[in-house]
This record gives sequence, C-alpha cells and structure tokens, in this order.
Amino acid sequence: MTLFPRSCGVLMHPTSLPGRYGIGDLGANAYRFVDWLEETGQSIWQVLPLGPTSYGDSPYQTLSAFAGNPNLISLDLLVEAGYLTADDLADVPDFPEDTVDYGWIIPYHDTKLNVAYSRFADSASDADKAAYEEWCQQEAHWLDDFALFAALKRHFGGAPWVKWPEKGLIRYENSALAKARETRAKDIDEQRFRQWLFFKQWLALKEYANQKGIRLFGDLPIFVAHDSSDVWANQSLYYLHEDGNPTVIAGVPPDYFSPTGQRWGNPLYRWGKMKNSGYAWWIKRFKAILSQVDYIRVDHFRGFEAYWEIPATEETAINGRWVPGPGHDFFKTVEEALGELPIIAEDLGVITEGVEALRDDFGLPGMKVLQFAWSDPKNVFLPHNHVPNCVVYSGTHDNNTTVGWWENEMDDGSRQFMQDYLAREVKEPQWILIRLALGSPAHTAIYPMQDVLALGAETRMNTPGKQGGNWGWRMTEADFDHANKDLLAQLTWLYMRRPDQQEKVYGDAAVKD
Repeated sequence: MTLFPRSCGVLMHPTSLPGRYGIGDLGANAYRFVDWLEETGQSIWQVLPLGPTSYGDSPYQTLSAFAGNPNLISLDLLVEAGYLTADDLADVPDFPEDTVDYGWIIPYHDTKLNVAYSRFADSASDADKAAYEEWCQQEAHWLDDFALFAALKRHFGGAPWVKWPEKGLIRYENSALAKARETRAKDIDEQRFRQWLFFKQWLALKEYANQKGIRLFGDLPIFVAHDSSDVWANQSLYYLHEDGNPTVIAGVPPDYFSPTGQRWGNPLYRWGKMKNSGYAWWIKRFKAILSQVDYIRVDHFRGFEAYWEIPATEETAINGRWVPGPGHDFFKTVEEALGELPIIAEDLGVITEGVEALRDDFGLPGMKVLQFAWSDPKNVFLPHNHVPNCVVYSGTHDNNTTVGWWENEMDDGSRQFMQDYLAREVKEPQWILIRLALGSPAHTAIYPMQDVLALGAETRMNTPGKQGGNWGWRMTEADFDHANKDLLAQLTWLYMRRPDQQEKVYGDAAVKD
C-alpha cells in the first residue's frame, strides 16, 4: 500500500478542543473530534508538537523533545481511572470557552494532578503500579533526565537551568545529580507519573483514531529549546559557553513573516559530534515520536541542508549566516535505522537547489501553502504547479486564518490575480482555498479547523515574531455541529479523497506497492 494515499484532513492542536477545564485535553471531546473527522470523510488529524510548554506557551519551545504536555491530560479520565473523584472536580472555575488562559489553567491543572498522584501513591492497584514501573524503565533513556529537570525547575521557582543556584546542577555533574535525586525523590516520581498518564491517554486516543482510519500527523521541530532537559543533559552536543548559555542561536533571515527575520533563540547542534555517535540522539527522537503518531512533519526542514546561525548577542536575526547542515548523511543514517521515512518536509521560506535535492533524493513530500500562491502564473504554490508528492495547505498554524488573510493581508493586485485565476469573484475565500486544496494533484490536503469554521483573524493560532497572545484559540462544542460539516463532507467526496474511494484512484498500483 502506498505510504501517502490520496487523502485529506484537519490541522488542529489538542489544546484547541472544547471542554470545561480551560484547555482542550485527551478526553471525550478528542474522541468526538475523531468521530467528526470520520463522519466528514477525513483521514488525517494534524497536530502541533505535544511537549510540555514553558514561558510563552509555544509548543515549539518545549521543556523536552520526548515528554508530553501534562496540561493535555484529561481530568475526567482520571476520575474513571480512580485517581480523582467527582468531588475533586467540583470547583472548576469559570474558564473562558473559546480561548486558553494559560496563566489561569496551569495552576488549576497542577493542583488536580498533585491530588491524582497522591491518590495513586496511596491506593493504586498492584497491577497499575507494576504497569507504571515497567513504563518508567522502558522510557528511562529520556524520562529520568526530564523528571529530574522538571522537579528542579519547580524547586527553583521555574528558573531556567542556567540560573539555578548550584553550579554542579547547572553543569550536570554526577555528584550533584545524585544528591538531587535523593532530596527531590517525591517530586521526580510525580513528574514520571504525569508522563505515564499523558502517554496512556495519548496512545489510547491514537489507537481509537487508527481504528477509525484516521492517521495522526505529528510535528517535529528541528531545534530544541535552550531551557530543556535535552540541552541540560547533553550540553556537549550544543554550542554553549561554560556557563551553559548559547554562543550562537537559530532563526531565519528576513522573510514573508518578518522584515528583521526570526530570532528563535534555540541553541545550535554540534553536528560533528552527533555524527560521531551515529546520530544516536536523533534516532531515539524519531523512534519516540513515531510511537506517538503515524507521520511526522519536520519543521524547518531546510535547516538540515543549511541553517541560519545568529550570534547570541544579536537582538534580531538580520546579522546571521548560512552554515551547512548534516544533509544526506543524516537522512541516510536515519533511514538505515528506521526504514522508509514517513516524513513531510516543511520546505517553506528560503529554498535552494540543495534543499530540494535533499528532499527529493529521499522521496519526501514538501508543502504547498495556497495563501502564498497569488503573485503570477509561475508561483509554485498555485495548484497547476503542484506535484503529486506534496501536501497542500490552505494555511498553516503560522498563517492568518483564510478569512483574516483575505480581509487584512491581500493587496489589490493579488486579489485581482486570484479572481482572474478563478474566473469569478471571491466571496468565501476559505472555501475557495479548501476546494483548491482538495482538487490539487497533491496526495494530501490539509486545512486548519478555523478555515472549516470560516473564522476570522481573531482566531489565528500564531503570529511569528509576536510576543504573547498566541496558541490560545479553542473551538466550542457547538462547532461539532456547524453547518459547514456537510459541505466539507460533500467536497471530500467530490474530489475523491475519502478513504473508501482510494481503490478507485489507485487500483492495481496499491496492490503492487
């Protein structure tokens, strides 16, 4: 069977699901969303990175490349498991329904997860405790470092690891670590418990989705956050000063999103050292995420060919330079370890022939974003220029919603070109782009849930370079029954992207594959 059959689906992070606890979670509404996808003929649910967020709440700056976000743990499912009671959840605040107020929900969830841990420690069954211990041993290669890191961050008031008061801990010295593991044993165990809960709930949801014919598209950022257990526990793999702070950082030069570029702040890898170990850390990372999802969108794929290096002292990303990445050797090594790579290459931005060769030599589909298409007939994002081996989007999490884009970002020339291309006046731009995506020769079409719901700029998920106000949008329970559901189902059928239509599309080729 082909790795990428003709299909379509929706981009929505689990935090955007509805529910009464202030943030979307892995409970009943996640299963309801899977059912909604099945009912409309979709076969893909694309999410953003699932790791534990920190300052700024960005899923692209997480405390671990391996851990899950405890705020996604369903409190209702913990009642079913016996770790919480209905009385424990009788004090739910009046959280906003259509946005996530992180400063409000995080302390609430922490309190309830603390209660769940205490009840587990005091009264869990022998079977549950055995399952927990087995899982902890299985995941020890990342879990031990992360649990200690998270416990220490809590103990030091959330301070970044480079500002912890003990130099031995900053430098990840064995004697300091051993002492911390002893003095913070309860907090460490609680962090492990939270991760066990997250992965139990996430993998159960994944199994349900897969049984329904829904594939999960995950997201793997090329870089990791500086304030993460990954950097703290592996300092020799990054360009850092003796005090642990980066010497050079990641970002991108000026582009469509920002005239001063994007200064991400992530530390950069010492790729030579990683190569010497056979890219062992990366192979573990790929294995971990492929246990959680079916496909991976590799964010900032072009950084594997060359990445933008910015001196850490620079305030913007303007004064950087391109530095060669690990290239073909990296993907050849990963492919030898893991087999055929179910990877989508995020190949947006400054793309060179070298980036295209790296993508194409490994047969990886790239991305086409229709909001970027309306300049001239040669524009590679226009549907007539799409190749079959790509994934087409109306917009991504970094774009405005299509309604917001049409109303606020389109100039008169682009509007006229789009209407000339379509040979009609544009009245519902979100459905124009969704229809173009579905009709594209691209094997996969994706659209944000905001576009399906015809929502405006106020529901945008992220504005690159903007500090604060991102990652907050949530759908409401009423949106499950939105009238656009039927139109999406009809268009999915019309453009033959339903799973039950694929035999007609691929015929004998599917058998031969």
